Amino acid sequence: MTQGRRRALGAVPLLVTVVSLVAGCTDAPPPQLVEPGPTTSAPSTSTPAQPMPIEVVVGVDELEGGFNPHTLADLSPTSSALAGLMLPSVFRPGQDGALQLDTNLMESAEVVPDAEKFTVRYRIKRQASWSDGAPIAAEDFVYLWEQLRSQPGVADPAGYRLIDDVASRQGGKTVDVTFSKPFAGWQTLFNNLLPAHLLRAAPRGWGTVLDDGYPASGGPFAIRQIDLDRGEIILERNDRYWGPPAQSDRIVLRAIDEARQVEALRSGDSHLALFSADAGTVRSLRDLGDQVQMMTVPRPATMEMLLRQDSRALADVKVRQAVLAALDRPALIEAGTGGGPGEQLQAHAQVLAPSEHGYTPTEPAGALSKRPDPAQVERLLTEAGYQRTGGSWLRDGRPLNLVIAAPFEHEGYISIAEAAAQQLRAQGIQATVVTPTGDQLFGDMLATDPHSAEAGTSGTVDMAVAPRPAGGDPAATMASSYGCPGVDPDSEQPLPYNAAGFCDELLQPTIDAALSGRMSFQQASANVESVLWRDAIALPLYQQAQVLALSNEATGVQAGNGFAGPFSTAAQWLGTPAENDGY
Repeated sequence: MTQGRRRALGAVPLLVTVVSLVAGCTDAPPPQLVEPGPTTSAPSTSTPAQPMPIEVVVGVDELEGGFNPHTLADLSPTSSALAGLMLPSVFRPGQDGALQLDTNLMESAEVVPDAEKFTVRYRIKRQASWSDGAPIAAEDFVYLWEQLRSQPGVADPAGYRLIDDVASRQGGKTVDVTFSKPFAGWQTLFNNLLPAHLLRAAPRGWGTVLDDGYPASGGPFAIRQIDLDRGEIILERNDRYWGPPAQSDRIVLRAIDEARQVEALRSGDSHLALFSADAGTVRSLRDLGDQVQMMTVPRPATMEMLLRQDSRALADVKVRQAVLAALDRPALIEAGTGGGPGEQLQAHAQVLAPSEHGYTPTEPAGALSKRPDPAQVERLLTEAGYQRTGGSWLRDGRPLNLVIAAPFEHEGYISIAEAAAQQLRAQGIQATVVTPTGDQLFGDMLATDPHSAEAGTSGTVDMAVAPRPAGGDPAATMASSYGCPGVDPDSEQPLPYNAAGFCDELLQPTIDAALSGRMSFQQASANVESVLWRDAIALPLYQQAQVLALSNEATGVQAGNGFAGPFSTAAQWLGTPAENDGY
């Protein structure tokens, strides 16, 4: 550039000489000499190149359909990730895991002193709104309360069933929630609020209304595109978010298999990966050395095998105990985890998950053998009136034949169910695996009243592989998982049963006392869990967990406080320019 300029200026003296000679041959006055100015080009019609968007690419196991974080059917890493990015919550875990008020959403949330009934007043920030411009308001609280207290298959209904009324004040920005009795765990309620103005009149029911994503966002990101066939979800910054804007323009969730996860991190195609790596994949990640950082991220769910008392085949406690004696628990854990991080979080309690504060094993010593115990199986089934004939156990001429259900959407659940069926067959107990959709299993089949006409029929599920939610109020978790359902005060109809179909009227006062704070959770759970182990209601296996592998290309990524997970910090993630701007 500098040399070009010098050549242009050097031509000026020659131009002056030529012009003088021409002028001397004519009568016209010599032209006025103008000093050359900077060269200007013609106006350009092309627009300046726009900078490429900053994106973070996240490798995940799979992207399952169904995004309702409040249902057992949709309790998955995908729904947890999207909820953390898009759904507002009153309280979120702080650095120590304890719940703290989300001041991006809330002005305050506090118990009203001297109220006639236990009442909590919530004040929502005026500017808090959904991505379509509608305010986040009392109607969103009402909608969540109405659904979670009465719908079958929800993840943690007990606290919502204590609510008598949700009242709107000051244009919907103040919400008074009145409870029938004191509830010490009230801060765990109203997380992952949903846009009531869009969902209340939706043509599909609660179980499927969020199968295709969220119609609006109340967080730093919003859904741009969902392509489950391709295995990709693209999220972009929510420009209507009233809080601090996200650092990156978009986040791409990309489902790839475990081998490709490692290669994508090595090549830079993924900034981070969050997946259920098996033991071999963990070793491959470690081989990348300083190129990636690794950490284990526990998920808010414990895998367990439920044994239904309402089943005709399992109505006898001795038969349920025989089934447990026939199972190879370590092999079931291996089938579900593949030797990944969940294997290190084996569960030996009926309420709390291994990584939860206050967890201690409650499993009675020697109650369950680590490996199948054929002698115990034979003794218990014989006492229950069965005889071993031709390799099968028969009673009144009918074989002991169990139906084990696992949700169709979750491969790990199905692997556990198939392993259990094989182990039972090896002990002469016939077993069949069925794979209904999660909505069918948790919203219909397992929610049936055990005392209804439908219970105990040939179509009833005998056993089920299911998640037990974790991370909420412990007493509410115990009540949701094993408490009697009660009656809807409006319709006077029985509320849906828990997934275990368990209800013990003698234990219910203890569960209620823990829920209201009149009895400590530790004292109540000791009483409740001893009965659950004795009656062989559920076999805890392990807490779900994932590996977070982080490359050096992205900054601001953290594991997340409590069970919030890495996506709770996504607004601070800073990635790299995208290779293209197409979606």
